[in-house]
Amino acid sequence: MSQESPANRPFRIGTRRSKLAVVQAEGIRDALQKLAPHRTFEIEALRTLGDKDKSTALYSFGAKNLWTTELEEKLTSREIDVVVHCLKDMPTRLPDTCDIAAIPLRDDPRDALVVKSGLPYTSLQSLPEGAVVGTSSVRRSAQLRNLYPHLRFANLRGNVETRLAKIDDPNSEYTCMVMSACGMERIGLQGRITQYMGSKDGGILHAVGQGALGLEIRKDDQETREFINRLGDRGSTLACLAERALMRALDGGCSVPIGVETEWVGTDLLQITGIVVSLDGTHTAHSELRKEVKTEEDAVSLGTTLAEKLVEAGADKILDEINATRPPKE
Repeated sequence: MSQESPANRPFRIGTRRSKLAVVQAEGIRDALQKLAPHRTFEIEALRTLGDKDKSTALYSFGAKNLWTTELEEKLTSREIDVVVHCLKDMPTRLPDTCDIAAIPLRDDPRDALVVKSGLPYTSLQSLPEGAVVGTSSVRRSAQLRNLYPHLRFANLRGNVETRLAKIDDPNSEYTCMVMSACGMERIGLQGRITQYMGSKDGGILHAVGQGALGLEIRKDDQETREFINRLGDRGSTLACLAERALMRALDGGCSVPIGVETEWVGTDLLQITGIVVSLDGTHTAHSELRKEVKTEEDAVSLGTTLAEKLVEAGADKILDEINATRPPKE
């Protein structure tokens, strides 16, 4: 049985079913359509484990494949050709059959503070004693506990619109929430952002890969690799590879409080800062490096070296304690 040629069948793009995920996939579809105006493109949106279970804290899942497994199964079975992920949701170790073909130009990687509608607070610094911050991220809550010990934290999950509705509910306990700035911006809700929260303007380091998309393909699909790779951005790719190498070396995930920040400070000079914080915010390991990065191997080396420096600063002890107290998998 002969296979359809690429010219005769739609190019199939997989994504999660949330509004944000679909908007991101549509952006990639439109970019690919410009590269191949005579081809047809289809988007298939799925509900993943992380979408189905919106009540369990991310910390309790342990592994970081709750957003990707179902989509990767469709990819490896050749039902779709590429998966559009938020790079921060992708495990640092992919299935042997899959690979990242491209990382497009990165959007703002910072976190954002969103205050409940009608409240007067304009920044983290202005929140009163006992204010409740909604977040499902232990990275965010751990760093914020360290910087603002007078705040309280409550689990908050769901898509962007669901989370906004929960914090705006007059009867909810939430004073505000913290989420990725680009998640708000991509669906046109940047007007609800109260404060951007990078290390220079609010305090915390973002998640590995935050603000970037990862375009995942079958490893043996060279034709799709060459097509998708045309969307890649060199600077974003190298910075994100350094961040992912840092997390991989520390064996971390979305359930571990690892924060990072990368910045190009010269043509080929990349600065990377990393932090690991205990869940209660009382212990931190912090370090930074600056190095010439021209290749993917350079980027991986930079991230790995920073991980070693963080371990020397005590990151291994913090992570060991977190893993020892994690709820057992069912």
